[in-house]
Amino acid sequence: MPELRRDPITGRWVIISTDRAKRPTDFIRESVQIKGVPMCPFCPGNEGKTPAEILAYGRNGSGKDTPGWSLRVVPNKFPALGIEGGLDREGEGLFDRMNGIGAHEVIIETPDHQLTLASMPEQALEETLWAYRDRMLDLKNDRRFRYVLLFKNHGEAAGATIEHTHSQLIALPIVPKRVREEVDNSKRYYIEKERCIFCDMIRQESDTEIRIILNDEHFVALAPYAPRFPFETWILPHQHSSAFENMPAPYYRSLARILREFLARLDATLSFPAYNYVIHTSPIGEEINDHYHWHIEMMPKVTRVAGFEWGTGFYINPTPPEEAARFLRSAR
Repeated sequence: MPELRRDPITGRWVIISTDRAKRPTDFIRESVQIKGVPMCPFCPGNEGKTPAEILAYGRNGSGKDTPGWSLRVVPNKFPALGIEGGLDREGEGLFDRMNGIGAHEVIIETPDHQLTLASMPEQALEETLWAYRDRMLDLKNDRRFRYVLLFKNHGEAAGATIEHTHSQLIALPIVPKRVREEVDNSKRYYIEKERCIFCDMIRQESDTEIRIILNDEHFVALAPYAPRFPFETWILPHQHSSAFENMPAPYYRSLARILREFLARLDATLSFPAYNYVIHTSPIGEEINDHYHWHIEMMPKVTRVAGFEWGTGFYINPTPPEEAARFLRSAR
């Protein structure tokens, strides 16, 4: 019998369609393969094909926008939002508008075109997380911005237009509705119970372990109770932490370790799927609080959103999270 499950944080309902439950081998999707291209703009030697870099690690003595880097951050050549100008908020009858002000940056995670986050050395993945932090802290100084969104599209099916592994960052003058709902619902829970809902969830899931995938001293990777997508996974710090950029230094290495291990298991389970991940963190000006818990949401692209989902806001998931967690735990 199918189940309707409600996400306790957002209040969103999903359908776990147990009648059409699927194993990993039932999902027919093209595996992400790194084929190589003759003139990749993210490869060393092609630095002139990107806008001037904002940040670089690993270069010893050579000039800006030259080879020798281990990681680069550059403005997106085709930005969703523009960095120059004022917001100029105004109303037009019922409608509100403002200028499309923001920052759109690309984090080029490695000079090696053939690597992915799952195959990169752990130190290189840790560098990527530090670059996320450095750029967030810098952009938070711009008083026009209210939220910094960090995300990754891996594979064409997930929206990546360049196969060289990279992440993106967009600084926004407003807090996204999805994030605002999470933060506000978490705050209501805290006011009622004087506990963080995410901390309660981690404790409960750790007790039962049926949806736990990976667990170490600092982080847990788990299949959420009401996942929108097959094999959707959240990675959360055990200790309450409301902002990704404010983690203690040792946590970045620990996060790199568990993220790399999870992605390796995902590749083994689903044959190198395309995926998206998003870092959900507290809005600017609300970074220190007891009610919201930053986390990574990982979404493999093995199903498609269709008319029912668009029409209702309900997602149909053919793989129960308990089964997904079991497959990922046993992956090698």
